[in-house]
Amino acid sequence: MRRLTFGMNLSLDGYINAPDGDLGWGVPSDELFQWWSDRVGATGTALYGRKLWEAMSSHWPTADQRPGATPAEVEFARRWREMPKVVFSSTTSAVDWNARVVTGDAVAEISRLKADDGGPLDIASATLAAAAMRAGLIDEYAVVTHPVLVGGGTPFFATLDSWVNLTLMETRTFPGGVVLTRYETRR
Repeated sequence: MRRLTFGMNLSLDGYINAPDGDLGWGVPSDELFQWWSDRVGATGTALYGRKLWEAMSSHWPTADQRPGATPAEVEFARRWREMPKVVFSSTTSAVDWNARVVTGDAVAEISRLKADDGGPLDIASATLAAAAMRAGLIDEYAVVTHPVLVGGGTPFFATLDSWVNLTLMETRTFPGGVVLTRYETRR
């Protein structure tokens, strides 16, 4: 069974973006950017919702060709293109860069992917992760908390019907007061 992790940057008050969708508060330090790049390099398949897919696919496919691209950006772009991706959307019909679209039942497809052979699965979408949380499919949470209060936006955690007990696996502090906490779901 493949392991499913939900990890994203979030504000201290629990949002992955500000009310207007702004992500400017979450610019990573070089060390945090490398941590995210290493996660992408270790991911067997990434699971994206439409909005995050549009943001990522508008930048990373050619980011390594832009003037002034850093070696870390070049590495991330290469890893991102090579990583298999599944985009869950009812409105997107065509994707590229080693991705495919799923328009049907997200929970059924995530369950199927977990049962398949392959490397770890990462969800990179709060809305998609909410469905997986409610279905009890998430094995690990990688919470990267930035020291900012944005006052609203898209919450990292979904409203759940019952408690989910977690075990702390790791804590790490990055420059700028950013804190990673990794938790495993207790079953």
